[in-house]
Amino acid sequence: MSAHSKDFVVIGWTEYVDLPRWGVSRLRAKVDTGARSSALHVENLRELPRGYVSFDVVLHRRKRERHVQVHTKVLRRGVVRSSSGEGVRRIFVSTVLRLGPVQKEIEVSLVDRGEMIHRMLLGRSALSGPFLIDVDRRLALGTPPRRKRKKVRARPV
Repeated sequence: MSAHSKDFVVIGWTEYVDLPRWGVSRLRAKVDTGARSSALHVENLRELPRGYVSFDVVLHRRKRERHVQVHTKVLRRGVVRSSSGEGVRRIFVSTVLRLGPVQKEIEVSLVDRGEMIHRMLLGRSALSGPFLIDVDRRLALGTPPRRKRKKVRARPV
């Protein structure tokens, strides 16, 4: 791949992403080239028989929360070293990430990021490929359109 900008998708330091396999859209993610792996905030993480897990992805929409329950297979377990140097064991799963026009399979660790502004962190492994990061910009791909709600109208009897 050459260094011409037309060969890359320019993204900012924060972008909206979709996880279409799980029905998650418009999730705000922070790009972190200092992290090798990606991380996703989940709640109610439960280990299930035969190597599966269940968890909720929490989406914040205009003062409301929407919980998307996910059941998926555990890809692996690994130790993630935080910026303080402390190692923490995490569960990793695989899903599809859609970032602008690019759709790719990524590995993501499940963690409690409830105290963080961004509920998802995109690490280097998810960003490998056609992405060029402009650290001076946020939402370089723009804001995705909101789905319009269908208005239900009462029909006269």
